[in-house]
Amino acid sequence: MNSTEKKLTASWLLLLILIVASSVNVNAQSPRDETQTPATAGTITGRVVTESGQPLPYATVYLRGSMPLFQPRITATDSEGNFQAAGLEPLLYGVSAMVPAYVSPPRDPDTPPTYYRIGDSVTLTLVKGGVISGTVVSTSGEPVVQVSVQAVLVRDANGQRPKYGFYQSQKLTDDRGIYRIYGLLPGTYVVSAGGRGSLSFAANPYANDSPTYAPSSTRDTAAEITVRAGEEANGVNIRYRGEPGHVISGVANGPTDPNSYSQFSLNLTQISNGVPMSSIYGFQAPNGKGFSFYGLADGDYDLVAQSSVGLGEMTASEPRRISVKGADVTGIELTIKPLGAIGGHLALAASDAVECKNKRQPLLSETLIAARRSEKGLPKDGPRFPTLFGAQGTPNKSGDFLIRNLAPGQYDLNVQFFAKYWYLKSITREGSVTPSVAGRVAPAARQTDAARNGMPLKFGERITGLTVTLAGGAASFRGTVGIAPGENVPPSLYVHLVPAEKENVEDVLRLFAGEVNSDGTFALNNLPPGRYWAVARVAADNETQSVAKLRSPDEVETRAQIRRAAEAAKTEIEFKPCQNVSDYRLPFKPAPAK
Repeated sequence: MNSTEKKLTASWLLLLILIVASSVNVNAQSPRDETQTPATAGTITGRVVTESGQPLPYATVYLRGSMPLFQPRITATDSEGNFQAAGLEPLLYGVSAMVPAYVSPPRDPDTPPTYYRIGDSVTLTLVKGGVISGTVVSTSGEPVVQVSVQAVLVRDANGQRPKYGFYQSQKLTDDRGIYRIYGLLPGTYVVSAGGRGSLSFAANPYANDSPTYAPSSTRDTAAEITVRAGEEANGVNIRYRGEPGHVISGVANGPTDPNSYSQFSLNLTQISNGVPMSSIYGFQAPNGKGFSFYGLADGDYDLVAQSSVGLGEMTASEPRRISVKGADVTGIELTIKPLGAIGGHLALAASDAVECKNKRQPLLSETLIAARRSEKGLPKDGPRFPTLFGAQGTPNKSGDFLIRNLAPGQYDLNVQFFAKYWYLKSITREGSVTPSVAGRVAPAARQTDAARNGMPLKFGERITGLTVTLAGGAASFRGTVGIAPGENVPPSLYVHLVPAEKENVEDVLRLFAGEVNSDGTFALNNLPPGRYWAVARVAADNETQSVAKLRSPDEVETRAQIRRAAEAAKTEIEFKPCQNVSDYRLPFKPAPAK
């Protein structure tokens, strides 16, 4: 790889890091019972261990702050698996660890990752990744040397197809034609040799060939390989067909950053049965005549072009679905357009209740407001934007926030903060003013409930006038679900709270869900004062239990089902301002067997 390609690779990877970092939601830890003044700087400590609790020495630990363009802090564990990062600003931090051949345990994609703040102690658990190994030989039986072999996840360890995005890993064969891909997530994979892999400009002698799937197949008849944590699936051999691949080419046009290494970055995603499987990243160089992707097999692909037009500002094209059927596809034109943005103000409303005196209020720098794009209304079989489009914002010192680089769609907001005795009161949007007619006085602008209704966003549109209000006086609710003696806690058992007061029935911000632990305990925090129906229920298959998603306009029917179950249980509880309810015994009635 020459120096220009290295710069382009670095530029593209930096762009990916910025986009992925901006699209992360957060899941607050259990809040501390705080009354002290927050620190201006501090330390995050922790350990990196295996599933069995054994320390992982000399692991690399990354801390990524919530502020835009934050330079990641990198440290390492000592011989006992411990780490410490000092001198940190009071922000929210994503903390991750990397050890060769190890992976982070898979998580529910609807459950946001956890963020931490200064003073926290973190335990990161890694599992030994799986391995796929084998040989690649030609039709005459000779080793195929330095061919790229790629493993693509088609189902996770639970047998589910990737819900968001995709997972792939690749290695080159050695002089014997042997490859070994390690550090794989548990699940089911298809394995292929040839083609350009994930980087369209990474040259190798087989880059223009159509991929050959194990054992010697096209994608439609490829063998599926099961990978388990810490185990090796060996003998996954490939007889290389050496068939020429096809080309997708065209040109991208639109505004660009003149200081960028590449005018346009391109993302070509392979689609199998409507599901994204793997991606190839390419570029259109400055003053270039266009772009080309070589070494493509027959099938469907989604293509998106994007560009940086300033620090943190991006543009993108409409996604295009392209079908390759036995021939090259050329002459594609992609037009770059500005992406959307959502902005507003975060307001803090303190409680005047005596019980709430001297309670720590949220820090603006420890608050994240994330925009979540609705899945409903998107074409089931049509092209989609990559899942890495999306963003979040942290309020500035004045409480103003701006969430940039949003693809068109329907959005709602997920607000995360750290302050035990505060709650999310409302997300409102100023409506338009109706002009006066025939001498009548025009009414004042009306506020709409953006939490319940969501917000449609178009290319280049900037939504403003949002007010996110955090209020003091939140309660907490802890206890145990009444499981019959000798019975285990059922899988997917959750405690739900829905408002019992008629005036709050439609307030989605008063809906709460918390998973019941294996010992039957549960905990819900940041609860607005008031009356609620409480119920312990087993979630239906494929029913989301992410609070942020349950509150979205997409989940009207799910919320109605939870409400019906809660009202039928007839367990009412009232929370007073800043009240901590603990040791509560919540009844549980298992559903009758079908």
